[in-house]
Amino acid sequence: MLSDRNEMPRRAPEERAKDFKEVALGFDDDQALAEAMRCLNCKIPKCVAGCPVETPIPRFIQAVKDGDLQKAAAIIKEKNSLPAICGRVCPQEVQCEANCILSKKGKSVAIGALERYVADKERADGVSVEKPEVTGEQVAVIGSGPAGLTAAADLALLGYKVTVFEALHELGGVLRYGIPEFRLPKSIVDSEIEYIKSLGVTFQTNVIVGVTVSLEDLKAQGYKAFFIGAGAGLPYFLGIPGENLNGVYSANEFLTRVNLMKAYKFPEVDTPVYVGEKVAVVGAGNVAMDSARTALRLGAKEVHIVYRRSREEIPARAEEVENAEEEGVVFNLLRNPVEILGDEEFRVNGVRCQKMMLGEKDAKGRRAPVPIEGEFEVFDVDMVIVAIGQGPNPLATRSIPGLKTDERGLILVDENQQTSIPGVFAGGDIVTGAATVIKAMGAGKTAARSIDEYLKSLR
Repeated sequence: MLSDRNEMPRRAPEERAKDFKEVALGFDDDQALAEAMRCLNCKIPKCVAGCPVETPIPRFIQAVKDGDLQKAAAIIKEKNSLPAICGRVCPQEVQCEANCILSKKGKSVAIGALERYVADKERADGVSVEKPEVTGEQVAVIGSGPAGLTAAADLALLGYKVTVFEALHELGGVLRYGIPEFRLPKSIVDSEIEYIKSLGVTFQTNVIVGVTVSLEDLKAQGYKAFFIGAGAGLPYFLGIPGENLNGVYSANEFLTRVNLMKAYKFPEVDTPVYVGEKVAVVGAGNVAMDSARTALRLGAKEVHIVYRRSREEIPARAEEVENAEEEGVVFNLLRNPVEILGDEEFRVNGVRCQKMMLGEKDAKGRRAPVPIEGEFEVFDVDMVIVAIGQGPNPLATRSIPGLKTDERGLILVDENQQTSIPGVFAGGDIVTGAATVIKAMGAGKTAARSIDEYLKSLR
């Protein structure tokens, strides 16, 4: 019971590093049943407390044990409208699985893999939906990322008439433009959005609320409440010499070109993407791992992660670090770029890094990187991808009069996701800064409840 966890099979590194097909293969029926049988059905399920969207974990796993996968899917969707996505990209190892009682003396139940299994089975068999009756007011959701999709689905289930406004030409937000196909196939995103449409939610693309149409315009059209889930799409840069050289990308642009605009299929599609032979990716979060692994698949001969802290401080999921290393990504730790070097044609030909050591712990509990004076190292590269985070696009906030933000441009909200404007709520990366899909979904769920309470108070 404590040591026989069933690990989800993956494609071989030498095969998967050459294409964009999904890496993880998912459980088969026998593996799923064997893993479900490990669940102890705790009377006080701490795993649920660790889930930002409150998925009824022991109940859905019991349905898997009973062989009733349709019931298992229905149980999950009581709380989570995006299970196939969560089963793929949610960091269960630090949330629900970290709270699993089995993890205290061995290995936790593979909750994420079981959630993916149930969702994939439901999709293969055909999703059956009972469309909720519309009994409430019109609500506008701004942004179709994980926060917006969750808020929209929950509000629809509560009986509201919901419209989602998306600035881009395709739906999904960061699920579409940020996460590579080999981690999250876009067919999965499409399927989850179709489910939300089946609940009665309507979508409008190419609409920037605050620019294309104002909040006042929407109020005049009958919308009574608003949820802003516009994400964090503005990349941060290093602020060092050479960042304007040819061959320097933000991770945001690089991944958007490849994922949203499908540059990996060029010239079959119109969007090109430059990839060097030797690539340096600055940063070590999940976005950095996605960028590094994408560069490999696009033909780079060498890809290096350059990170100013040690391995223990890497913020990316351990699974993604392991996948990257298996595929050939090289980790250059305790190195901090101070200059990007270029040739006479203003093209990248190297990155100069300060050698670092670790000092005292910072406010987040990680040991702070400290420069080793006079010690530098130059990496011979012809492309640099900067993956050190992103913040809110000011278009999403400055164009809404009266909306209060902090010094970084993040929207200020209370514990109910209420902004400074009555009837306007917000959540996800536009509030927290870049975080996880599941945390954004949790904020969307909280906001939906708060909107429901707000509209009921006006009746």
